[in-house]
Amino acid sequence: MAVDRVLSMLGIAAKAGNVVSGEFSTEKAIKIGTACLVIVSEEASDNTKKHFTDMTSFYEVPCYFYGDKESLGRCIGKEFRASLAITDENLARAVESKLKNNKN
Repeated sequence: MAVDRVLSMLGIAAKAGNVVSGEFSTEKAIKIGTACLVIVSEEASDNTKKHFTDMTSFYEVPCYFYGDKESLGRCIGKEFRASLAITDENLARAVESKLKNNKN
């Protein structure tokens, strides 16, 4: 199986202390302006996806749907995670470029 570059980058960001995860923490990071990139699990409920889509577009934070809850949690050393935010601008840019490459 190929190495998932996006999840690898998220792991690096988490080790550097630049990831907040879980709906409450992700939402807080968006509202206080520390979130540079938000990732929501593709398995998240439609309600959760809409909630984060609306919030990130209002606060002008890039938002992507990626991976399942288990792999999102595992790559940052936690249990299941439906959402997370990267709080470092450079890491966020790096992850976003990987996400864009995955779509192609």
